[in-house]
Parts: sequence; structure tokens; C-alpha cells
Amino acid sequence: MIMPREHAHAYALTFPGAYAEHPWGQTVIKVKRKVFLFVNGAIAPEDGVSLSVKLPHSGADVLELPLAEPMGYGMGKHGWVTLLIMRDDQLPLRLLEAWIDESYRAVAPKRLLTELDALH
Repeated sequence: MIMPREHAHAYALTFPGAYAEHPWGQTVIKVKRKVFLFVNGAIAPEDGVSLSVKLPHSGADVLELPLAEPMGYGMGKHGWVTLLIMRDDQLPLRLLEAWIDESYRAVAPKRLLTELDALH
């Protein structure tokens, strides 16, 4: 079974210029020093994962889902959404990938978006 935490982390690293850092005991995936995915340690890895992504387009709709809430620290008002995905949730990985894609596109420089679109 594919765990959402590992899948999200691995998928995020496939984007042009993406790299991982580990501040504050959690993992963040960045592009050009800007975070586009927070992999939070609030949930034990065997139980699930808490992911935060920037969703300027779909955020309002995603927040209607029971697994979503505005990100803390005032980040919610800037389009950041936290997703609490438990191990037994049947969240389609394609949906998770679409959210990570949207978050990357929200923060990545245009040059890298051109490179990304050339890959697909």
C-alpha cells in the first residue's frame, strides 16, 4: 500500500528545481527557497500525514472537504490549506498530486513552469 506521506514527498521532488529541507523537525519541499509543500510531523507516520499546500485556485473547494482546514500561523488567509490524511482514508493519489502541482505552480518562477509544461 502506498502511504500518502511517502507518495507526496517523492512526487513533490519530481518537479523542476524542487528540493527538501528539514526545519523545525518537519520536512518542507521548496523551489527557489520558497516552500510549496509542508510535510508536518503532527501525525505519526504509521497513522497518516498532515500536508500543507498553497491552493490559490481550488482552495475554497478543497476546504469543503472534511480532511481540509486553513493552515495555522495565519497562512490560511494566503491560500494555504492543511490536509489531514489518515492511513485508511481512500484519497485518490491523483487528487493529492493535483494539489501538489497547484501549490508548486503558485510559488515557482515562470522559467521553471515553462520547463514543467515541456515535460508533460
